[in-house]
Amino acid sequence: MPGVGGTTAVRLLIHASSDIPVDTPRVPAREAAKHELSKPMYHENDPNLLQRGLDRLWDWIGDLLDRASGAAPGGPVGLVVLVLIAIGLVAAVWWRLGTPRRTVRSVDALFDDSPRSAAEHRKAAEAHAAAQRWNEAVQERMRAIVRSLEERALLDPRPGRTADEAAAEAGRPLPAHATRLHSAAREFDDVTYGGRTADQQAYLVVRTLDLDLEAAKPLLTTAARGAAE
Repeated sequence: MPGVGGTTAVRLLIHASSDIPVDTPRVPAREAAKHELSKPMYHENDPNLLQRGLDRLWDWIGDLLDRASGAAPGGPVGLVVLVLIAIGLVAAVWWRLGTPRRTVRSVDALFDDSPRSAAEHRKAAEAHAAAQRWNEAVQERMRAIVRSLEERALLDPRPGRTADEAAAEAGRPLPAHATRLHSAAREFDDVTYGGRTADQQAYLVVRTLDLDLEAAKPLLTTAARGAAE
């Protein structure tokens, strides 16, 4: 019996030892797991580099909007109102200034390389007006005004002169018409460089100014001559 009991005890000890889990060191286990997970089979459905970049971008934008909505008065609704106000301000500035100009101010010359008389510009303006091409009609009528002032020696002929410069210079001998000259120059700039569209009324305003200037008597005082030089 003692022999049998001893054999049984040994067997129980062996069985108990087989149930004890193996304790694998942490660092080798981590390295083994990393090596296993680095196999291509585990990454076949991972997003590509571009997708990961976009995901991070959208996460950043989402976090930014969350912070902005938290700081804005009224929370998310207040943020929406602020965004709408900002869009309205941008639209108002765009409408007032027109589309961005593609040329610098130094090349915004009033005349092209084919000089014509005031009568020729007026004839071209009337032809454009008859065809309801109001942008071209305004442009030609403004050129007629400036050419007529040059022909009357109220302006010195100068290549490269802009409409604004011509209006400022012509306003000195013709001070009663200075404001209308500046308005006509602004209309010329808007339709030529600002992407605006003129209408019949805009053309008639410039045409009336042209006719009035034809009958206007210049102020040829000594002070006016000195300012024009």
